[in-house]
Amino acid sequence: MFTGIVVGTGQLLRRESRGDGARLVFAASVLPDSAFSLGASVAVNGCCLTVIASAPGRFEVDASVETLAHTTLGALPEGSPVNLEPPLAAGDALGGHLVSGHVDGVGEVISVRREAVGAWDVRIRLPGALMRFVATKGSISVDGVSLTVNSVSNSAVAVMLIPATRKCTILGACEPGVKVNIEVDLIARYLDRLLDSRGLNPGMRK
Repeated sequence: MFTGIVVGTGQLLRRESRGDGARLVFAASVLPDSAFSLGASVAVNGCCLTVIASAPGRFEVDASVETLAHTTLGALPEGSPVNLEPPLAAGDALGGHLVSGHVDGVGEVISVRREAVGAWDVRIRLPGALMRFVATKGSISVDGVSLTVNSVSNSAVAVMLIPATRKCTILGACEPGVKVNIEVDLIARYLDRLLDSRGLNPGMRK
């Protein structure tokens, strides 16, 4: 479990094909080496991945065909920067919102506009199936970053990036056309499933 509070950025050093999946090697000097113990979880651009090998300042994971097909990691070039977050430990502050690291889909940045106060308004087109899970002033994870939804339209959401977020995460380089990993609010996802299973969500059952 994560909170969407990215501690810093790393880099994809190497990609090796492994059948339908891939071995991914990341540089991660922003995290302590203790975070890379065998079997540990690390969120990379919002994807929960399991450490299978490590060395000082770097770690390796195996990405399944499912992960590669349904997240931005499938097309991520070597050398790309990535957002990193270790898992939430018992007793840690919950600074963002509950993030599972299970990406729901890939969105696309459609506009980036600087506001007078120094923040940036970013609009992201989401897969249609995810729109019912987002609400104004709710939470959403974008490339692993916990953000507040400022507004919702028929096919897109708007979020605001403050200077600190732009400086400490890869979202500082986002521009129209960039693809991002999206995880909707965990509670909204389970509530929708519960209503559907009880026949109380007929408008969504098609």
